[in-house]
Amino acid sequence: MKNDQMLALITALKRTAIERQRSLWKRVAQDLEKPSRQRRVVNLWRVDQYAKEGEIIIVPGKLLGDGALTKKVTVAAAWYSEEARRKVAAIGGAAITIYELLKKHPDGKGIRILG
Repeated sequence: MKNDQMLALITALKRTAIERQRSLWKRVAQDLEKPSRQRRVVNLWRVDQYAKEGEIIIVPGKLLGDGALTKKVTVAAAWYSEEARRKVAAIGGAAITIYELLKKHPDGKGIRILG
């Protein structure tokens, strides 16, 4: 994700957090504002370990493809490895961007931050 796109995403997250009074979006924006060395990196095995079937997971960082995914989940992340996208799609889940998740679920209900 390019810097301009990241700044636009952070602005949209903060605006939604204020308008909808949801601290989830504020927290994700704060995590994405951190330097790249401090952003979260999550492997698929961790998503599989902590997520429930059909749950929506948000990773304010990068999702990597290490491990197996056995549950059909929707994962929103700022960045994906190609293997992670492939494995999520192979199980029938969805790998979407954080911006897409923000537009689909602006209330932020039923979303879990992982990482």
